[in-house]
Amino acid sequence: MNIYDIAELAGVSIATVSRVVNDSPKVSEKTKAKVRAVMEEQNYTPNVFARGLGLNSMHTVGIVCPDVSDTYMANAVAYLEKYLRKYGYDCILSCSGYKYEDKVNAVQQILQKRIDALILVGSNYAGDGGNLDMDYLSQAAGEVPVFLMNGYIRCPGVYCVLSDGYQIVYDMVSELIESGRKRILFLYDSDSYSAKEKKRGYEEALRDNGLPVLEELEVFEQNKILKVLDTLLKRKQEDFDAVLATDDGLAVGALKYVKMMGRSVPQDVEIIGFNDSELAVCCDPELSSVDSRGELLCRTIVESMRQLLAGHSIRHKKVVPCRLVKRNTTN
Repeated sequence: MNIYDIAELAGVSIATVSRVVNDSPKVSEKTKAKVRAVMEEQNYTPNVFARGLGLNSMHTVGIVCPDVSDTYMANAVAYLEKYLRKYGYDCILSCSGYKYEDKVNAVQQILQKRIDALILVGSNYAGDGGNLDMDYLSQAAGEVPVFLMNGYIRCPGVYCVLSDGYQIVYDMVSELIESGRKRILFLYDSDSYSAKEKKRGYEEALRDNGLPVLEELEVFEQNKILKVLDTLLKRKQEDFDAVLATDDGLAVGALKYVKMMGRSVPQDVEIIGFNDSELAVCCDPELSSVDSRGELLCRTIVESMRQLLAGHSIRHKKVVPCRLVKRNTTN
């Protein structure tokens, strides 16, 4: 039994429950009596989160990401820290790795630090949709509000802010097909929620435009430029006329392969990366890449967190549109 359950049973907001816990004069005696009756009936003991919502006294936020050496995640942590500091919040960072057990341990340990809220960076925390993947997040959300960046799960107390990777991939693949491309190589490096949504956009765009989904054109590889190059060389896969990759490192690996094969970019092969990182402007020709709006996601998370901690209701899911930054690998 947590604060969300008490709020639902009493028919009030979690902020109202917190004010009752702190005996706030802003709540009527009738409402206090109703909420206290539910708390007593359920044997509910208020935790730090319930008290902190009313007192606003901790001003510390936990951030967990799988790997801070990853460029996307490092930038996200930097953006989050900047906006949290702007509003007077300290932050505690933990790197969990990708294994389920390690993610659970990282979340459990950071919850012991008296934090106002927890931010999880990356869609790997959304799991594969199974119940086990959500258990530890559901438990965490019973103690503090949890914000998931660039992933989505349906769980009370977990608020999701994500890029619309599905739609941008669907649109780009459709445009490539409309321009005459028939064999579009899809490069991806994980089975996370975000990667699955991009793959779904790729496959549905092919089907909706009358093209088959071919297994040989969906290539899974580590997000390392030379790894991608080596994989494509071993496969001797030359019969594609466009590439869409879920990260810029994958796209640059494909670019190297295409040039090594003596084909021209973008005349023979168009290439699109993802995340609009420094890699996009370090290659020749410079790479067209999707801006997944990382800074906007981070700012939205922090602003949503502040609204929630101030007692306001917020949406469970907020989706930010991506945009393509066109350079020299697309026509």
